[in-house]
Amino acid sequence: MAPTGRAALLAALGSLPVGIWEPGWTGLLAVNAPLAVACACDYALAAPVRTLGLTRSGDTSVRLGESADVTLTVTNPSRRPLRARLRDAWPPSSWTPGTETEASRHRLTIPAGERRRVTTRLRPTRRGDRQADRVTVRSYGPLGLFTRQGTHKVPWTVRVLPPFTSRKHLPSKLARLRELDGRTSVLTRGEGTEFDSLRAYVPGDDTRSIDWRATARQSEVAVRTWRPERDRHILLVLDTGRTSAGRVGDAPRLDASMDAALLLAALASRAGDRVDLLAYDRRVRALIQGRASGDLLPSLVNAMATLEPELVETDARGLTAAALRTAPRRSLIVLLTTLDATPVEEGLLPVLSRLTQRHTVVLASVADPHVASMSQGRGDVDAVYEAAAAAQAHTERDRTAEQLRRRGVTVVDATPEELAPALADAYLALKSAGRL
Repeated sequence: MAPTGRAALLAALGSLPVGIWEPGWTGLLAVNAPLAVACACDYALAAPVRTLGLTRSGDTSVRLGESADVTLTVTNPSRRPLRARLRDAWPPSSWTPGTETEASRHRLTIPAGERRRVTTRLRPTRRGDRQADRVTVRSYGPLGLFTRQGTHKVPWTVRVLPPFTSRKHLPSKLARLRELDGRTSVLTRGEGTEFDSLRAYVPGDDTRSIDWRATARQSEVAVRTWRPERDRHILLVLDTGRTSAGRVGDAPRLDASMDAALLLAALASRAGDRVDLLAYDRRVRALIQGRASGDLLPSLVNAMATLEPELVETDARGLTAAALRTAPRRSLIVLLTTLDATPVEEGLLPVLSRLTQRHTVVLASVADPHVASMSQGRGDVDAVYEAAAAAQAHTERDRTAEQLRRRGVTVVDATPEELAPALADAYLALKSAGRL
């Protein structure tokens, strides 16, 4: 096939070789003079890169697992058209593996004095702040023989928020909350501690709920109805120490704890309770206090976005002191931490009484589903040993949980998928029993 376009031009220019001599060289350096002139002209006609104007716009936050679009506006102030390839560089965790090349590279053609927009679609794989790196532009001449290249700093930050996958459980938990509040019909009267209203007696009602004074004033038997108390204080305590860094499945335990905390916060705020957050290992990593119901969840996810597990042993005494400072009055304190025997027995148990004597305490821990699957293995010798190790780990975990229960702590131990709804159920059970 006959060469066309650039290939034809190069073939034509390549038929006219010349020779030149350079001082210090031992012979002649063959140079194609027409080709050298064409390259020089191509370079001169390529639009300059340094004078380009670049600005950003687009998303500044995104939930983990979703996509964010960041738009780059490129202005060409020169008198020459810009023909370029552009690379918009971001940290590797800004894309799923294998998609960076396609997502970050763009082709541009911008006439003189005009502007164009290109959009980079990010799909982050980790929480936290993702900051834009350099923008590299390679400008081509009309023949494509020579290029100009330069880089620009165009700052932009996209905050990757927790995914809050457990929000799918919120409607069912809110329905249960409405039952407790008496706003929907139920077969049995929910327990509570605040007087709500009077209604007519129906067979099956507890006779202790009969209001005899109201009955005497009217012609039918009246009973009191109750609702759970409102405006209670809940403190969510995230342990960000080394045990929270352990991976369960594809994510660290801390991420599962965050998801459970978000569901409980959403449910409790709808119930009229006040929710605060404390993240601690050896110092306070995050503290959210006094947020209104409408601002609570945005504040929590924004604070959690940048939290990372610290590879240090959690100071249980310091955590307890920080919790008591944050919750000076009677509250529900939810500790999202580990059930491993050593950290609990050596760290938490010696100081636990300082919390339980003043507050209602719930401890929620992420269980590893792989341990349960190991305990079922019997296929070979290795599987039997793994099953024995899993059984021992399960026994130690149960023993630790029982020690906590004897001290008045409600223990929630569940896998990452089950932890959030299980913790919400524990909260509703405490509210129904009037223990908040």
